[in-house]
Amino acid sequence: MTVLFDTRAGKRIMGESPSLRVAMLSVHTCPLAMLGGKKTGGMNVYVRDLSRALGRLGIYVDVFTRSQDDCVPMVNHDLGERARVIHIPAGPQAPIPVAEVGNYLDEFAAGVAHFANTEGLHYDIIHSHYWLSGIVAAMLEEYWGETPIVHMFHTLGHMKNRIATTAAEMAPQERLDGEVQVMNIADRIIAATPAEQAQLIWLYNADADKVEIIPPGVDLERFHPINKKEAKKRVGIPCGDKNIMFAGRIEPLKGIDTLIQAMALIKHRYPEAVENTCVAIIGGDPWSDNPDAEMARLQAMRQDLGIHDFVLFLGAKDQDVLPNYYAAAEMVIMPSHYESFGMVALEAMAMARPVIASEVGGLAYLVQDGVTGYHVPTRDPEALAEKIYELLSNPDCREDMGRAARRFAERFDWHIIAQRMVTTYETLVAANQNQDF
Repeated sequence: MTVLFDTRAGKRIMGESPSLRVAMLSVHTCPLAMLGGKKTGGMNVYVRDLSRALGRLGIYVDVFTRSQDDCVPMVNHDLGERARVIHIPAGPQAPIPVAEVGNYLDEFAAGVAHFANTEGLHYDIIHSHYWLSGIVAAMLEEYWGETPIVHMFHTLGHMKNRIATTAAEMAPQERLDGEVQVMNIADRIIAATPAEQAQLIWLYNADADKVEIIPPGVDLERFHPINKKEAKKRVGIPCGDKNIMFAGRIEPLKGIDTLIQAMALIKHRYPEAVENTCVAIIGGDPWSDNPDAEMARLQAMRQDLGIHDFVLFLGAKDQDVLPNYYAAAEMVIMPSHYESFGMVALEAMAMARPVIASEVGGLAYLVQDGVTGYHVPTRDPEALAEKIYELLSNPDCREDMGRAARRFAERFDWHIIAQRMVTTYETLVAANQNQDF
């Protein structure tokens, strides 16, 4: 595993060639959106932080996303030097279900092309995220000609279907067909882990020569160890209390019900362990007058199991305050049924916090069992309860694992990851130029 994730590399020497310009496509979700919402999570962080890191390396990046509010400026410069977010009107300028976004891809692609034409811009690379953006990338080739396409899926429909328990959780055939189409047109497919690489090849018959493993990174300036007592004061947790944290979207595949069931088991078997302990669930909108089905189900489960007094739904949080929640926690739990990577786990590890995670997808690679945290089987409250109790009752183990986690996370500095992505861009641009001669 160490070799597979050894992302250490020499520093990029700037000035060797003219700066590249990248059209980054994130159609259905904006990288500036607050995390923990219905469709905001690791992909948002990835697009935002990769774009920011590329800008620091001298690459010009325009992130194109669908406008969801006509009061928001079309061009946003919050990503820093050389990187910006462009909001393209396509369909209603309001949030809509992801299933409806596909109705407006033609309009979105035309809007991107019009913006580039108006600004007099030429893009060397199209980098698309999620299958919907990949379809737009193919459309943009009709406007711009043979522009190299780099694509990252983030999640795969066939993998989602493998863990779905209801028809409502299944990916539609339109998505499965769209993913195949994107794999055929992309010049390079970025897989976050060896597991995802294998899934692309086995489940979709992707061209193995196209698939390259480049893991996501972590912002080590934002996520670094900070004083736990100070962090607890900032988030309103008494300094003597223990805190267990979950962060992510509130949806069935995140396995939050397994965490709630595990805490009920611990309360029944070891009531002293949960005294002055709280479980902070960050994500969603628990105060909505019309909560979605999963939020309502989880809140009812918490009540039925009699643990509503220490399992708290805190809603979505801005990433500027997330480091305080990580620092205030004894551990972070990721009981997901499927994760292509697991950005929350990497952030927690950068904060020197042990992670207990399901042994699935990227989590199986990120979390080193017994070193930086623990693996547990998915949908197994018994196993999860055992490992949570073990860490709750052993502060020395928590500290040792936290230090090991930080050391491991340092390999994923965005500066290192972005350098690898630039190398991929340059290889594709060079190959495309050679074809022109």
